[in-house]
Amino acid sequence: MRLAPVLLPALALALAGCLDTNAERGLAGAAGGAIVGDALGASPVTGAVVGGAAGYFCRDLNVPGCR
Repeated sequence: MRLAPVLLPALALALAGCLDTNAERGLAGAAGGAIVGDALGASPVTGAVVGGAAGYFCRDLNVPGCR
């Protein structure tokens, strides 16, 4: 069942709000993005770059749960 690889990044991103620094959120986002990219058949590297940027900048963009 391919649902598990999709749930793991969602859990990691949900926990990203508990992280203290932009770097910690960026690393969690990169890990989640790599897993999502691989699960969707895309490049895990591209997923990591996008996820890492989203995690790093989520606080600056006032994303709920990332304040």
